[in-house]
Amino acid sequence: MKVLVVGATGKTGHWVTTQLGAGADMAVRALVRDRAKADFAAGVEVVEGDVLKPETLRLAIAGCDAVICATGAAPSFDFTGPYQVDFVGTRNLVDVAKEAGVGRFVIVSSLCVSKFFHPLNLFWLVLYWKKQAEAYIVNSGLTYTIVRPGGLRSEDSGDPIVMASADTLFEGGIAREKVAQVCIAALGEPGAENKIVEIVTSAEAEARSFGDLFAGVA
Repeated sequence: MKVLVVGATGKTGHWVTTQLGAGADMAVRALVRDRAKADFAAGVEVVEGDVLKPETLRLAIAGCDAVICATGAAPSFDFTGPYQVDFVGTRNLVDVAKEAGVGRFVIVSSLCVSKFFHPLNLFWLVLYWKKQAEAYIVNSGLTYTIVRPGGLRSEDSGDPIVMASADTLFEGGIAREKVAQVCIAALGEPGAENKIVEIVTSAEAEARSFGDLFAGVA
């Protein structure tokens, strides 16, 4: 399987790219806007592109079987950022993936995207635009998995993953490393197809396989 990672130089995207690159059964192509920031291990193919420039996406996605999207608008004073990156950029990527006949589409979204009055929406409606992107994916006809992590952490506590269906979890956090693991597992798990999954970690949770975790989500 050849996987295109979009947003590969971001904190979560870097974990996805690194873990995929360490596997023997995956060919990895990393889409980056700035090649100078691409510090991946040998074997990861790096291509330059931008989700706001569909022509670059077509070149990047050619020959790929799956896409993992880990993009996200960076905090800034540009109030159009979340609309452009989280919605328009994702819409462009979905359209190009459909054209290319991509078999699996996995995206990192966020917990609480359905809560319009959530404090994070003070950042130029970032959750609102992620939710609109989710709806576009669901209606696209692609085989998708939408991963909604809780608060993202740099360090992994080692606690087991809790996975639940959409609009079930409203608090908690998870290490980016584990988010990457969930995204990669979604590529090969039949139980992950066409599902929205919410994920956090908890010391009180029972450790379960990814197959069991995905199967437990309606």
